[in-house]
Amino acid sequence: MPRYALQIEYHGAPFCGWQRQSEHPSVQGAIEAALDKLEPGPHTIAAAGRTDAGVHALAQVAHCDLERHWDPFRLGQALNYHLKPQPVAIVRCEQVAADWHARFSATERRYLFRLLMRRAPATHAKGLVWQVPRGLDIDAMRAGAACLLGHHDFTTFRSTICQAKSPLKTLDALEIEPVSGFSGPELHFHLRARSFLHNQVRSLVGTLERVGAGSWQPEQVKSALEARDRAACGPVCPPHGLYLAGVGYQQDPFPDKTGAT
Repeated sequence: MPRYALQIEYHGAPFCGWQRQSEHPSVQGAIEAALDKLEPGPHTIAAAGRTDAGVHALAQVAHCDLERHWDPFRLGQALNYHLKPQPVAIVRCEQVAADWHARFSATERRYLFRLLMRRAPATHAKGLVWQVPRGLDIDAMRAGAACLLGHHDFTTFRSTICQAKSPLKTLDALEIEPVSGFSGPELHFHLRARSFLHNQVRSLVGTLERVGAGSWQPEQVKSALEARDRAACGPVCPPHGLYLAGVGYQQDPFPDKTGAT
């Protein structure tokens, strides 16, 4: 039974998240329904990460097992045909080894969070950024972010319903980049780790926004981390500014970065 890796892009607004739910539309459900049009199911696909409702993806990765052998390019094209008009696209498709797993073979996840700083309501970027009506102190935010790097107990910055067995995680990167977006000045938060806790990225960004706004001092981020108490966290920012930007593997199933479907 051949296995195929899928690189997937989606707009999270219409979905309850990645994970299939019986009563609500999901990204997983949409792709499995498209697979059923190609080969009668049931189909169950596995993804590198389960994004929440409203969260987007630039490069989610999943795998599926099929009965027949498909040319990967044709499989991606066929899935895209059956996914219309939903905002989900198979960007790349490759056959992989039978023991390759989208989740368990992953060595890192990369997230992007977009924050737009302007007072006028967003139009073109609506639903794609978190908007705040003021400029933020980037240097202060970077100072606050510095204490979050490395191996820590991130209890403060995870959801109370997080199902991870341990709050211990290693945050490998948290970079804050000023960008001149087409809707105005943005801050792009780039985060990288082997794995993340539920709501960890949104909790970190929401807390750092308070530092940038002057409501928190940078050293308070360290105090919040050391408190290991969810009550010490700053506000959790909304999901629509968050993107799963990429997944890393020792054996990259998509070595040709230009070979989009």
